[in-house]
Amino acid sequence: MKIAIIGAGAIGGYVGVKLALAGEDVTFMVRGANLETIRRAGMKLVMHDGAEHVARNVLATNDYAQAGPQDIVVIAVKAHQVAALVGDLPALIGPQTVIVTMQNGIPFWYFHGHGGKLAGSSVESVDPGGVLLRSVPADRIIGSVVYPACELLAPGVVRHVEGDRFPVGELDGSASERVKRVSQCFEAAGFKSPVLDDIRAEIWLKLWGNLTFNPISALSHATLAGICRFPLTRELAADMMREAQAVAAKLGIAFRVTLERRIAGAEKVGEHKTSMLQDVEAGRAPEIDALVGSVAELGRLTGTPTPHIDAVYALVKLLAETLAAGPSQLRVQPLRVST
Repeated sequence: MKIAIIGAGAIGGYVGVKLALAGEDVTFMVRGANLETIRRAGMKLVMHDGAEHVARNVLATNDYAQAGPQDIVVIAVKAHQVAALVGDLPALIGPQTVIVTMQNGIPFWYFHGHGGKLAGSSVESVDPGGVLLRSVPADRIIGSVVYPACELLAPGVVRHVEGDRFPVGELDGSASERVKRVSQCFEAAGFKSPVLDDIRAEIWLKLWGNLTFNPISALSHATLAGICRFPLTRELAADMMREAQAVAAKLGIAFRVTLERRIAGAEKVGEHKTSMLQDVEAGRAPEIDALVGSVAELGRLTGTPTPHIDAVYALVKLLAETLAAGPSQLRVQPLRVST
């Protein structure tokens, strides 16, 4: 199948390499250093066991018209970057094209076909004014949840830390032929990609950890293991997760794992820096609103107090504003002491 991967960051690079190595016709929609590197040397994937794979049989371009209509379009940029690409998206869409969204957090399409009094609402934190909801054809969207942890080591080079699950699902919960095709395509590339009948519940399960560990990591410069093993941050994470659980319950979501099991799962990942901490260290704009601000917003919409989430959101937003004030990055690292 013809598959366009929009973005060649940690997840886009990982997905694109695996699909290309499985024989799919992959095009990376990228620019800058990633574009130059992939054109010259292909996209490189370093697996958790040290094995290295390079996908050279890929196209890299920033010209959407050149790429043309695709069978699958994977949007693998961060949530706050989606708005910048929707104007070019129609060039990739043909009669049967499906769009797989791979953003962390509450997606812009969350209330499309949701039912209830919030049906059709836009989530202002991730889609101010509902621009994305109006611009991206929701009837083409397949929701997905990204479980793997990866890092972008350099332009065109991704390191896989752990995980291989990309559950997918139709927004209406149906087991359509097209979602089955997406699932089969991903599984042929080596991923675990079950078709779910409630993709929103799975989004909340992933978000449950992201909305806590990502901002705490960015503020404390600690890894997942460090946060979970330090009593005060472990309890802060638990408090935030309890608030999120209450918000989700108001929206008809029940979590299939316990809070302690979810924290234990994060601890098991080990000394991994969250994507938000990686962004802070690299001086990139961190993904805050989709992960944290959206849950605070849904708390307000459902009349659910979220004091711990609100406090952490305020702090990490201020950190982002500070970093955005000028070219900067923030990193904690051991000093070399001469003897």
